[in-house]
Amino acid sequence: MTVGAIDYAVISQSIVAAAREMGAKLVRSAYSTVLREARDGSAAILDRNGGTVAQAELIPIQLGSIGLIYQACADVYPVDELRPGDFYIINDPYSGGQHLQDVFIFHPIFFDDRVVGFSASVAHHLDIGGGSPGLSVQARDIHAEGLILPPLRFNMERDWKSGSFYRLLRANVRIPHQTMGDFEAQMAANEIGARRIQELCAKYGAEAVEEVMAEFQNYSERRTRAGIIAAPDGVYHGEDWVDDDGIGEQPLAVKVKLTIDGDRIEVDFAGTSPQIATNLNSTWSATVSSALCCIKSVLTSSDIPFNAGAARPVTVTAPDGCILKPKYPAPVRARLEPCYRAYNAVMKALSQAVPDKVIACGFDTATIGCLSYLGPKGYSVYLEIFGGGFGAAEDADGCDAIDCPLSNCANTPIEAIEQDFSFFRMHEYAIVPESYGHGAMRGGAGFRRSYRILKDGARVALYGDRFRRGALGLFGGQEGQPGSCRIFRDGEIIRLKSKDEAVLQEGDIVEFSMGGGAGYGAAEDRDPRLVAEDLADGLISAETARRVYSRELEVEMA
Repeated sequence: MTVGAIDYAVISQSIVAAAREMGAKLVRSAYSTVLREARDGSAAILDRNGGTVAQAELIPIQLGSIGLIYQACADVYPVDELRPGDFYIINDPYSGGQHLQDVFIFHPIFFDDRVVGFSASVAHHLDIGGGSPGLSVQARDIHAEGLILPPLRFNMERDWKSGSFYRLLRANVRIPHQTMGDFEAQMAANEIGARRIQELCAKYGAEAVEEVMAEFQNYSERRTRAGIIAAPDGVYHGEDWVDDDGIGEQPLAVKVKLTIDGDRIEVDFAGTSPQIATNLNSTWSATVSSALCCIKSVLTSSDIPFNAGAARPVTVTAPDGCILKPKYPAPVRARLEPCYRAYNAVMKALSQAVPDKVIACGFDTATIGCLSYLGPKGYSVYLEIFGGGFGAAEDADGCDAIDCPLSNCANTPIEAIEQDFSFFRMHEYAIVPESYGHGAMRGGAGFRRSYRILKDGARVALYGDRFRRGALGLFGGQEGQPGSCRIFRDGEIIRLKSKDEAVLQEGDIVEFSMGGGAGYGAAEDRDPRLVAEDLADGLISAETARRVYSRELEVEMA
């Protein structure tokens, strides 16, 4: 490396800072609550070959395999043919994307008439067309889920700013001011990222910046390989299950064989259930991200950048036509459900190799709740991404009422919700006591959110998982409680399935309840002081403390 150590440190951390600034710009410029408040979007700086150099600390699954998504665009429109103002855009799951709502935009960064890298962003768009507002539970192919954008190249001046592509997008969405506002936020984020890299090139030279980009990835690769070497060689197996396909009651298996060989890992999902007719299929790029995120979190430390270098020691395979690698035109809107089971299966396999570094299963479900209403002024669509309780670790309880590992979305404040939506009001937001799995370390508690409907004809749609069975514990830990969705109507309770929809009436209460994480280790080994703290916090009853932990004297003294 010809760049000195000090310049390397300054340039590399400046690239990281640029990615973080892009993430902040994306969120602060957004219009929809799902991006502005829940922060369901990401941003990154890529090298000229599409390798991730640095990313904002937002949504792990969106960027874990962004190189695959970029490559689909570069294969159609080579980098050397790009001109200033051009950009790539893609959401097609069968051309490298994840699901239609996640739209990826890549802007080439030019310096001295040469592309030195790309600024990239992705946002979960509130509505991208399709059969129903927000999400289409009944979709039976990808076309029913929304507008498909294959790898495309457009120009900002010609095609965007009120150009033909802009008008095409606007005509295909139900809430154009929010959706197009979020697209503009992506454009703004990419612009600020490109500007920061151009400033570095002007100060240090483009050759030095590109050299640092390459070495920064090499650094992550070396550190990741060192983490893998520290784990014992061997072949390990894991398995988890999606509740059902939304039609029948048969669980869908996700199986993995994980091979650690020196400084490499092979992840093979052979034996996983075949693809299904409903939207619980995962796109390949999302499956790869799930495996990478789990391995990165378990075998490496948090100071190792999650970039293209960290992915080099890992090979992921799956059979064509399974729920983790479906064939066109299978719907994929709920791709996070099998992705989380892939994450859980890999975690269980790693628990056999490095039991002190893993966590038990959390609720680990992207429960997507959508409330919509078509009024005189058009559509109003509210979409929330619910988490649950985290799984326990060897030395720590799971986090309570938090989003799950692959998603990492933020809590949407009640004030922001009620400012934007007039057809419902928040009714309750609370932690669910005793929803976690007990153990030497307990899982995190789940939570519930409920809404009072103010207009006849409003609709609720959802997809989720773990409504039938809770998260399984590790090493004697107990399982967490399942989730649920219920409608309270005039003394009647209507239970919805985990993949369902319904028409609502004025006065209905719609309740989403999220389950808890599983425990780690046997309950009889739990420190009595921790049991007393849970009792004082209202997370557990005295009866349960005595029954599960056999702590009559200790609990009474506490």
